[in-house]
Amino acid sequence: MRFLFDTHTYLWFRSAPQRLPVRAFDVLTDSSREGLISIVVPWEIAIKTKTGKLDGAAVLLGFEARETAAGFVFLPPTIAQVVMSGLLPSHHRDPFDRLLIAQALDLRIPIVSIDRTFDLYGVQRIWD
Repeated sequence: MRFLFDTHTYLWFRSAPQRLPVRAFDVLTDSSREGLISIVVPWEIAIKTKTGKLDGAAVLLGFEARETAAGFVFLPPTIAQVVMSGLLPSHHRDPFDRLLIAQALDLRIPIVSIDRTFDLYGVQRIWD
């Protein structure tokens, strides 16, 4: 089974795994599952770090090499997913989350996230 990280899930996984519920942690650490990290994740972390909303500099250092070595796969958005994210209903206004939702819907994969708003889009969400 493949799954997609939400940005907060990735950050907690790397810096505060005790914040994750057991079910989410088990999915993230199960080597039989393929973890996908959308390009949205480092992009969002970088932008929020630059604007002072997040202290993500340490997690960004060596991001690609570390996550590739850990066995995670990077997921670039397709044009279709970008268009879909813009055309989704306005339940969620965050453009990063909208693109994650579009990727999860397009690929029919679950996303590991605490964000219940994702449920309004019919995304399979793994959390607790």
